[in-house]
Amino acid sequence: MQKEEVLKLLESLSRKDASYSSGRVLSSMCTSPHPIATEVFLKFIETNLGDTGIFRGTKQIEELAIRELGRLLGRENVKGFIVSGGTEANLMALWVVRETSKGREIILPETAHFSFEKAAKLLGLKLVIARVKKDKTLDIGDVKRKLSKNTSALVGIAGTTEYGTIDDIASLSEIALEENLHLHVDAAFGGFVIPFLEELGYPARQFDFSLKGVDSMTIDPHKMGLAPVPAGGILFRNGEYLKAVESKAPYLIEKNQYTIVGTRSGAGAASTLAVIKYMGREGYKDVVRECMNITFYLYAKLRELKFQPIKPEMNILVFTHPKVDQIAEKLEAKGWRISRTRQGEIRLVLMPHIKIEHARELLKDLKDITSEIQ
Repeated sequence: MQKEEVLKLLESLSRKDASYSSGRVLSSMCTSPHPIATEVFLKFIETNLGDTGIFRGTKQIEELAIRELGRLLGRENVKGFIVSGGTEANLMALWVVRETSKGREIILPETAHFSFEKAAKLLGLKLVIARVKKDKTLDIGDVKRKLSKNTSALVGIAGTTEYGTIDDIASLSEIALEENLHLHVDAAFGGFVIPFLEELGYPARQFDFSLKGVDSMTIDPHKMGLAPVPAGGILFRNGEYLKAVESKAPYLIEKNQYTIVGTRSGAGAASTLAVIKYMGREGYKDVVRECMNITFYLYAKLRELKFQPIKPEMNILVFTHPKVDQIAEKLEAKGWRISRTRQGEIRLVLMPHIKIEHARELLKDLKDITSEIQ
């Protein structure tokens, strides 16, 4: 095919994709990358963090990016890697657990991301599901009841995928220290949100490495961090954890390998560091402020319209209605990309690409739909 034909083919297929810029994508935890992140991503497009003997500078960039993520999460002196996303990060955390403990049971909430199911199958681990309370946060009492001699790790979620709720990580930390268990915190979404909530006047739980029982954390720069996909982060309290998963690549200049995959693009690490340095803490706080303002604007308006929204902890808003199935179907017919929880509620993720005018358009459509189906 000629270049023009190739580009024409790709362009025609890309028209089937929804665009964040439309303001109608309300189901995704990703968003339009920051322009500086996109620019840097392209500059580092040929780098490979799987071969750091060649790409020594990019390796240092990754180390700096991990340090910045650690600083955001309460501990600058962490070790970790920029990986493909939260799924790989969670898999790597449980891989370390398997290699450093005798037990094979992982206790985690029923609201945990489906990536833990994948990880358990791949690693031969057993998931012990703890129930959640009415507020959709982990029932700590149920965790204690499910502890056994086979328990090797606890998992807490800092920003659940469906509801945006934050588990009581402080209590999990206490249990982990008392029982000598690994505690992994999945903050793939919440890692770039929760650190700013208290400063913005919202209640927030302690959830990070400032808690002594937290051993590892997942955080995704390609979500609220405004980096391009793929850019996930896996952080460990120190480098000792990584010794258990070390392997050797004898044909490479730098032989020690620690990640699941070999070839890893350095573009994710470079764009992550670029956007963090450019935005700074105040820049991210402004982003979270705007997202939370729109979230609570919609929450108040939905209550006025007699919907049944759950009060949000983060920029994820879930609501229902006696005719929720019809409403969801008609919203999708109008071009809104929404998702549903396991309980059937409508779930909205208010990412930075959602502006106040988009929220007002959504409310107008909801009014029209409810009038139509009465």
